[in-house]
Amino acid sequence: MSELTKNIKPVFIGGAIGNCVHVAGVYDFLRIAESMGFSTVFLGAAVEPDLFIKKIIETNAGVVCVSYRLTPDALNSVLDKFFAGIAKNNLSGLTFYFGGTPKAIEVAKKYPLFSEFFAGEENINNTINLLSQFRGESKKIEGNSAFEAGPERKSISDTTSEIAYLPLIRHHFGLPSLPDTIKGIEEIAGSGLVDVISIATDQNAQEFFFDPDKMDHNMDGTGGVPVRTEADMEALFNASQRGNFPRLRVYSGTKNLLQWAEMSVRTIDNAWGTIPLFWYSQLDGRSKRPLNEAIDENKKVMKWYADRDIPVEINDSHHWSLRESSDVTAVVDFYLSALNAKKLGVKRYIAQMMFNTPRLTTPKMDLAKMLAKDQLISELKDENFTYLKQVRAGLTHFSLDMNVAKGQLAASTMLSLALKPEIIHVVSFTEANHAATPKDVIESCSIVKGVLKNTWKGMPDMCLDPDVIKRKDYLVAEAKKMIEILTNTYSAISDDPLTDSVCLGKMVYDGYLDAPQLRGNPAALGKVKTMPVNGGYDIVDDSGKVISHAEYFSKYLKK
Repeated sequence: MSELTKNIKPVFIGGAIGNCVHVAGVYDFLRIAESMGFSTVFLGAAVEPDLFIKKIIETNAGVVCVSYRLTPDALNSVLDKFFAGIAKNNLSGLTFYFGGTPKAIEVAKKYPLFSEFFAGEENINNTINLLSQFRGESKKIEGNSAFEAGPERKSISDTTSEIAYLPLIRHHFGLPSLPDTIKGIEEIAGSGLVDVISIATDQNAQEFFFDPDKMDHNMDGTGGVPVRTEADMEALFNASQRGNFPRLRVYSGTKNLLQWAEMSVRTIDNAWGTIPLFWYSQLDGRSKRPLNEAIDENKKVMKWYADRDIPVEINDSHHWSLRESSDVTAVVDFYLSALNAKKLGVKRYIAQMMFNTPRLTTPKMDLAKMLAKDQLISELKDENFTYLKQVRAGLTHFSLDMNVAKGQLAASTMLSLALKPEIIHVVSFTEANHAATPKDVIESCSIVKGVLKNTWKGMPDMCLDPDVIKRKDYLVAEAKKMIEILTNTYSAISDDPLTDSVCLGKMVYDGYLDAPQLRGNPAALGKVKTMPVNGGYDIVDDSGKVISHAEYFSKYLKK
């Protein structure tokens, strides 16, 4: 920033110079500046250098935005004339920005008065952060990206921006080789496309990081990167310190969860804790933890994060849907997860919503289910509890055909944007075929960025579809009835059964929280039957008729 414009609120002036008629980029830039409270002057297309300079003087502009998007052959002579006039009129103390094609930018970079260059693919929040300096703001504007930009250690925010809607981008990554994963993180960070990299550790690390003698090394690299020491984690963090300096995060592990939490914060500055309420236990076989012990341990780790004001994500609800539970059960679990987080002192909660799950769910019913989840936990919001919505595509619905899968990723993203999420957990389109390589991660995030590019300025409101509203209202009503039943059923055991570990375990053991694919599981009943009905998943009786949860509990669980 020049001395002339420092600590003042300058006028922004801009237009397309010479014979260039392409003004969309410079017009949008000035529109953003205007929305932030700056005075702007738009000169339009094909502005001759002499006229450009005359208008700069007349308006007493402080920031000059020059656009040129034609072939760069004539640009040198245009800019030579322009800056000769700038020097003649003693205007070199102003701030000059240039927008154009990459080739035009190569030419413009030869002129030292230009301090910033724009090709048209810039992150809108970075533009806002750049402009905020003219308001004397030392703090970055965070907006919906939820993190500050730049190399400083970033902190998650629950703020939203009235100027721009742009979700934070997260992606999961971990290869069977530590060196390959380190190199991959360097490449992903260098791309500037990912705000948060979730470290995918292998199963040995998740279960036996603190008991290495129990590892079966034939399983090394299964499911992710084989981290074995804190130095390995620190190496992953160091690899991220480039490009846009993405935050790192990692799941809770499936054993020794508190030690995992302490280690992950110490080594990679874990962006937020991700912990299940019921899962990573006997319930899914990812560890041997008995269900009640797992619930207790999970909650202790949530409180550990809460006590340090580190956000918490409870990745629980979609695990029920992955096992074809009813949509009502998934909605109830979503509420129970948020409620338990709040009671444990979590102030900033990450509410994850996996679309396309179960895989035969239709888009209308999918959106209705997510709106029902959102409506229920919105009732928990207060001055001590808020949440960020995190959306993602479903794991099981991706095609083996990579071109089809790319379309599925774009379609799922577009549907999920109806919720106006603060975070998009991008799932690689290669999910059904192979673990994502750095190239796959970058391409998947580019696809999502393309969806955002076409939609962030405004989309028709899919939430107003009558079928969506009808299903959402049904799910909310049924979920509230089920929550009342759970409260009454276990009130003799606890004054607060919805957050009592013993009661929560009994809800699963007794079959109130159940899914068909849990049949034969020692920690669950596995008795419920569900079917996809009109695109949503409901409980059915032995004849295949849809029945309410209250009817199912009364008929099949009555003791």
